[in-house]
Amino acid sequence: MATGQIRKALSGYYYVEKDGQLIQCRGRGVFRNRGESPLVGDFVEYTVETAGSDGTIQKIFPRDNELVRPPIANIDQAILVFSVKEPNFNTILLDRFLVVLESFHIQPIICLTKMDLLSEAQRTELQPYIDDYKEIGYDVIETFIDDASLMERLVPVLEGKTTVLAGQSGVGKSTLLNTLLPSLALKTGVISQHLGRGKHTTRHVELMEVAGGLLADTPGFSSFDFDTIEREELTACFPELARTAESCKFRGCLHVKEPKCAVKDAVEAGEIRAYRYEHYLQFLEEIMDRKPRY
Repeated sequence: MATGQIRKALSGYYYVEKDGQLIQCRGRGVFRNRGESPLVGDFVEYTVETAGSDGTIQKIFPRDNELVRPPIANIDQAILVFSVKEPNFNTILLDRFLVVLESFHIQPIICLTKMDLLSEAQRTELQPYIDDYKEIGYDVIETFIDDASLMERLVPVLEGKTTVLAGQSGVGKSTLLNTLLPSLALKTGVISQHLGRGKHTTRHVELMEVAGGLLADTPGFSSFDFDTIEREELTACFPELARTAESCKFRGCLHVKEPKCAVKDAVEAGEIRAYRYEHYLQFLEEIMDRKPRY
């Protein structure tokens, strides 16, 4: 019995990394019977009957987290790629991404692209938002088109971590992926075909070694809804609200109409940004309007 990590899943096979080698494995039938499925990123126990033969995954170790789209487990962090222009910076979309990542206990890193497209006035307008997110506790990386120092700045961020990229289309995810994985040697715009978006290719997720860490060779999440978040859990997904909520009079305070709510007081005092609180209320309403699941 040996242990390793699944680095790639393709056509029913799982490729387990062990001492720099990839072992082609199948999953035991018992996983199907239990409704379980091994995921890329899983740490597993496997057996190989004879040298050179396929292995069999016998056991999946407990996961820190797991995503459905892309199907991947044990993610440490996500680089949220947001352009500041074309498309313009969008705080409500960024907050949606941040909330979902917080709910999965995945550390978000905000990467702002195309900074050089901003005029001085636009830069001045954007700066308070950058300062806000840094004050909340998020790392913010500012990048430029053809940014020669990008790889150098990302190496310490990626080292020793398992990372996925996320962001809407057109923000520069493909360019960033090309910078991090030059072995892909692909033109921007063609990358989707390599990743399984072409008509005749199989979509798959792969963890690739880069800068002393692992990077998911995938264009990121396609699902950023709140299906798995309950209303009582939403406060914890806004770090500055979570810190302040400890002083609310009532346990389980949702910070809407409750008396002696420390969060509402902090918003009025300007200690919590009004736009973040408004996004919280909007997301809360979305969760409360969600159809019950049976």
